[in-house]
This record gives sequence, structure tokens and C-alpha cells, in this order.
Amino acid sequence: MSVLTLVNKRRIPLLVLVVCVLPVCINGSNVVNVHRWSESVEGRSEAQQQQQQPNIVFVLADDYGYNDIGYHSDQIRTPNLDSLAKSGVTLENYYVQPICTPTRSQLMSGKYQIHTGLQHDILYPDQRNGLPLDCPTIADQLRKAGYATHLVGKWHLGFYREDYLPYRRGFDTAFGYLNGQEDYFTHYRPYDGTPYLDLRHEATPVMNETGRYSTHLFTSKAIDLVKNHDRSKPLFLYLALQATHAPLQVPKEYEEQYKHIKNNKRQVFAGMVSAMDEGMKNLTDALKETKMWENTVFFFSTGLTIAPWG
Repeated sequence: MSVLTLVNKRRIPLLVLVVCVLPVCINGSNVVNVHRWSESVEGRSEAQQQQQQPNIVFVLADDYGYNDIGYHSDQIRTPNLDSLAKSGVTLENYYVQPICTPTRSQLMSGKYQIHTGLQHDILYPDQRNGLPLDCPTIADQLRKAGYATHLVGKWHLGFYREDYLPYRRGFDTAFGYLNGQEDYFTHYRPYDGTPYLDLRHEATPVMNETGRYSTHLFTSKAIDLVKNHDRSKPLFLYLALQATHAPLQVPKEYEEQYKHIKNNKRQVFAGMVSAMDEGMKNLTDALKETKMWENTVFFFSTGLTIAPWG
């Protein structure tokens, strides 16, 4: 599947955790069971097949490093991600691009970034470029297959024309921000010395979420989508978290969990990871409460390497 084609030609060793949680992923039997599932839908009606198709939840963290997860290092506590890793499948030799836009272009298109012209750098606010419109996204393809498709969080694949925005690229709904980074609480980012709001629901600016920490905000929106999902269709939910990208910001109660870390920047970063880990528990709990977990493939991956200031 194209979501697993994120291979960095430069082979920079980054964190790579892809957690795949599905009841069939036990004792190495997932391939066999996937084939059985494929055979079981033959001869069924389109509606029956859609009901059988698994939900797909793909969570993409940002600037999250190899030693920033509990089962690789005991400095930062991630009990919920550790639990997912233990009960699922981890890929420990898996590579992504070193910066935002190239990684996301590969994830969305299934193509190496050299084939989309996005290999050089990130997209900047004034840049007239984006993921080429002749590249269907994974959301385009899954929508054709009958999925409800939703994006929550970061886009960073072009926004200079409306055709490049996520709700024109296969997503039924899109809530989040278009640029590479912004303030976690105000959702503003400066451009040419002036701060601008970068938070929207489709084309509409969201003006009433100032002060709400983005990890909490985006996870909450993802949970709302799960709880309100029309079960007549399978779900594709792409949760592209701002965490743990710069700027280093987190509510004080998370930072204070790491007083033993002497470097203040590292202390704040650790708190950001804990907030994200908490969000993963809340999201998976929602999938279980709605009885969707048993038919969900859940991925957690980093988008790029850890920033040097983390």
C-alpha cells in the first residue's frame, strides 16, 4: 500500500514506528488473514464490501525522533504508544524524508518526491507550488473505493490556489493548518514580520480556538469524527499532528512531569511527547467505545527527523 512507501534515498536514520493494530496481526498471521478477508468479499454487493473494508487511521507525528519513545529510551514516558507497539507491528528499519513537504508528498501520492518536484525544500507561504494536481492522493483513491475521508492537522502540500487545498484533494473534510509551523496556542504564524492566523475548516478561518493547545484540539477533532462517523462507509482518518515540531510549547502540567531533565528545551519537548501520547490513548479509546477498533488498521509514524533544538 502506498502509505508504506516512505523510503528516504539518503537513508537518514529517523524514528520509525508504524503501529498496525488489527486483531489479525497476531503471531505473524496478518498476511494470511488479509488474503482471507479479500477472498471473503468476492461475490458480495458493493454495500456489503464497504461494510467489510477496514477503517484506516493514520497518525503522523512531526519532528519525532528515534529515542523519544519509551520503548527505545526511558527518558520520556509513552505508555500508550508503547502498548500499541507491543500489541501491534513495529517497523524499525523504515525511512522518511528529513523535512516536511517531501515526506508528506510521498505519503499522499505514493511517489518519490523527485517525481513530483517537491524534493528540494519545504513549501513556504509565498511559494506558488504544491503537490501536482495530476497526482491523485491516497484520499482520492480511498474515496473512490467508498471511504469517508478526513484530514485533521497539518497539510503543507500547497495552498496558493484553492485547487491545492486538502478538501479539493480527496478529503471530504479538512480541519487544520496549511503551513509548516505555527504557535501551538494562538494558531498564528508570522510572515514578513506580521502574524497571520493559519487555522481553518475547509476554506473558513477558525477564529474561536485561540488558547487551545493544538495537540488537544486536533485529537479532539479526530475523536469527534470517529464518534460521528456514518458506519455505512469505511473511515479513512489522516491525523497529521503539529507535535512535536517547533516551536517548543506545551501546557505547564506536562512540562512539570520532567523536572528531572535539566535541559529546559528537552524538558518542554518531553512534555509535548507526553501530551501526544495521551492523545493516542484518547483516540484509540474512542475507536473502542464506538466498536470500530476491531475493524481498524491503525498507523502511527513520524514524518521526519527530530529537530536539533529538541
